[in-house]
Amino acid sequence: MTVERGLRLMAGTFVLISLALGYWVSPYWFLFTAFVGLNLFQSGLTNWCPAMMILRKFGLKDAACEPKQRATSSGA
Repeated sequence: MTVERGLRLMAGTFVLISLALGYWVSPYWFLFTAFVGLNLFQSGLTNWCPAMMILRKFGLKDAACEPKQRATSSGA
């Protein structure tokens, strides 16, 4: 798994959990949903995200470091 995939997985999980908590527990949890969205927006503009640094410390690699799979033809 790459840092980028891990980040999307983490953000999606946080959004779904905070939406559920906002619906069933307290509407104040929607502020956490907004925080995640703003952080993703800021990350898209600046290409910097604190969660990416944490995921790198857990050993995930950047997508640019992953070897690309090549489609090989078995005929020629």
